[in-house]
Parts: sequence; structure tokens; C-alpha cells
Amino acid sequence: MRHHWLLLGACGWVLLILMFVSKFISYRAVGGKPPDLYGDNYGQEIPGGRPTAVPTVAEWQSVAEKRIELLSTVCKNSSLRNLTHVSISKFVLDRLFVCDKHKILFCQTPKVGNTQWKKVLIVLNGAFATVEEIPENLVHDHEKNGLPRLSSLTPREITHRLNTYFKFFIVRDPFERLISAFKDKFVKNPRFEPWYKHDIAPAIIRKYRKNHRNSDLAASGLHFEDFVRYLGDVEGRRRMDRQFGEHIIHWVTYAELCAPCEISYSVIGHHETLEQDAPYILKAAGIDELVSYPAIPPGITHYNRTKVEQYFSGISKRDIRRLYARYQGDFHLFGYPSPDFLLN
Repeated sequence: MRHHWLLLGACGWVLLILMFVSKFISYRAVGGKPPDLYGDNYGQEIPGGRPTAVPTVAEWQSVAEKRIELLSTVCKNSSLRNLTHVSISKFVLDRLFVCDKHKILFCQTPKVGNTQWKKVLIVLNGAFATVEEIPENLVHDHEKNGLPRLSSLTPREITHRLNTYFKFFIVRDPFERLISAFKDKFVKNPRFEPWYKHDIAPAIIRKYRKNHRNSDLAASGLHFEDFVRYLGDVEGRRRMDRQFGEHIIHWVTYAELCAPCEISYSVIGHHETLEQDAPYILKAAGIDELVSYPAIPPGITHYNRTKVEQYFSGISKRDIRRLYARYQGDFHLFGYPSPDFLLN
């Protein structure tokens, strides 16, 4: 009988241990570090939308270092050199905003939440006390927002800041960024930027749409297919881009905007993990106690593969492959997986 009770007691302890282990595994699966965000596939779609876990400082630092290591490795790849290396031209220096007070350089990559980072820098420069006080129409008014560009300084001042300041920029999945640019500039078309609808769209339609009427170019509206053909035509669009001027910043590559293989950046944030990245970028720059990144609406940053598939559903494989060939450097530099679901 005594052996019988001992056996029952041992079974009870085994069951308790199994229950504890099961709870621990469930906790790690729900609340641990999200593998899709901070592993090799952090650029892929996040099931269910937003991640729930908050990485530790050590975890985020590890991710930040891996991103810089990957960037350095890809920059050394000679087969991608034409897609990843650009000179530090005035065009690049115009993208870099300066905060001398806190020794920060921020490279502008449109359609990746740049408006909010500009607000952060405007506050740091002392023009406003909080990001909430800044009028929306002031953020992009570079004559009045108090954000000097690196190009406005002397060569010696530029070199000093590039060598010593905290430097960062933000990226997102390259194809999803193009969709965002198309929707914002050619579908919603803000009234204060009429040139996208009345100048740029008709020029693209005239060159890349097979059947069009010259008398109705603006009214017909730019199709995403037209936009993709224009972007994938490396040689043919160059003359058009010169005519479009700085408006092309909304869709040129990250390499062309920020010269990441020539400039040694401190941190690269990702739009898909911005909820986690933003606080730690502020901390890494030493400004986390001075300013906060604006609140991020739920679900706005997660990668939406369904949306990408819908936009590209009517595009020929030939045009998609030509588009990928142009943005392949960005996919590789920042660890975004190749969109094989569109290419094959």
C-alpha cells in the first residue's frame, strides 16, 4: 500500500512539472521575442498584425548590430555594386537633416514615417516644445521648419558631421513603399502637390500606356501598371526623372537617397518594427528623455502581403521582374526577402 501511494505521489509531481513546462512554453510563444520580427525574416508579414512583445535593450541592440553587419556584407558584394553604391552627391546631402544641438543626422526616406521623425527633430531644435504642437503644413516646409540640410554647410562642416554625429534612417519593404507612394501622390493626390496629377502622371501615361488620348491624360488617372513600367525602365526614365526633379524622392531607392554603402550609419530602423525600434533609436541617440516618438495607429506598420498581391495582380511577370531588378539592392541591403510570390 505504501508503494502504491508513493507511485501516485510521483505521478502527481510529474503532472505538475508537465503543466508548468507547458505554461512556460505558451508564455514564451506569446510574450517572447517575435521571431518574424527579430530573426532572419523580420521583413515578412506578421500574422495577426502588431507584435505584442517588447524586446529588451540587449535584444534590440543585437538586431541593430545584425542590420548593420548585413548592410556591410552586401555593400562588399561586387555583383550588386551598381545597385548599392552611389556617390555622396548634393542629392544625398539634401536628404540629410541636421540637429547640431544633439549631434544627429537623419536621412529622409519618404513613405516610411518620415513626417514623425521630422517632428522629433523640430522639437529637439527648440522650435516647439512637443510634437503635438507642430502644424502639419510646417513639417515639410523646409524654409520655415528650422531643419537645416547637410548640403547647406561647408565641405569641412559636412565631413565633421558625417564622421562624428549619430546617423540613422528608416526603411520598409521596397514594394510596399512603392504602393504607398503611388496611393499618396497619384490616388489621394494632396491639393498642395498638384504637379503629381497634372504634370508627372500625364508624362508617365504618355510614355508607358499603350492606349491613351492626349486630350484626357490628367483625367484618366495614372494606373499602378503605368507606374511599375516607368520605374522598371532604367534607361528610358532617366530623362523624365531629370524633368521631375526632387519629386522622385518618393520612389527612388534607399541607396540613391542615403548612400548607405558610403556613409557609416549608426542605426537603421524598420517600418515593420517601428513600435519597437523608435524608443530604442531615441535612447541610442541619447534623446529619449527629451522627446517621444508620436503614437503609432494600430496595424499601420505591419507588412500586408495581401495588399501587395492585389496591387501586382494585373502586372505582367516581365514588368515585375524589371521592377525587382531595379530595387534588388534595397531588398538585399536591408534583409527583405525576395518577393518570389510575385516573381515566379
